Amino acid sequence: MTRRMDPLTAEVVDLIGTIVARYYQEYDAAAAEHRLTGAQARVLALLSTGPMPMRQIAQRLKCEPSNVTGIVDRLEAQGLAERRADPADRRVKLAAATDRGRDTAERLRSSLDFAREPLGALSVAERTTLRDLLQRMLGEEAAGALTADPNTGSQRDARPAG
Repeated sequence: MTRRMDPLTAEVVDLIGTIVARYYQEYDAAAAEHRLTGAQARVLALLSTGPMPMRQIAQRLKCEPSNVTGIVDRLEAQGLAERRADPADRRVKLAAATDRGRDTAERLRSSLDFAREPLGALSVAERTTLRDLLQRMLGEEAAGALTADPNTGSQRDARPAG
């Protein structure tokens, strides 16, 4: 027998769905302003954090590696990404954002107003609580290496020293 969802949980699930839909709508519109698809913008955002093996990109985006190959091909054609050999294992190809790609990813990220304004209306403590709850829902309690100082909002390493 299937368990029924309590009304509060159903409301939270609906709110999360609405937030995700709005985020993707704005993200895709912002990407289009930079002549990118939403998928290309998401790959570029990942690559702007550092070079990454194609398989890891596929895992992070929950898609097939062959899809990532096509996306990186198109980013390369625009001068936003490049492929290079992994210095640790020359058999592995890394995708990396070019300087132009990192600049584009930053401009795209800066143009996203959807979450900035509502989140900005929350206190640092509220944003910290929201982040912690979302990480917990995803089973990523230990994943957040950086945490915001509740008093200043500045980022600090949350991992224990040593």
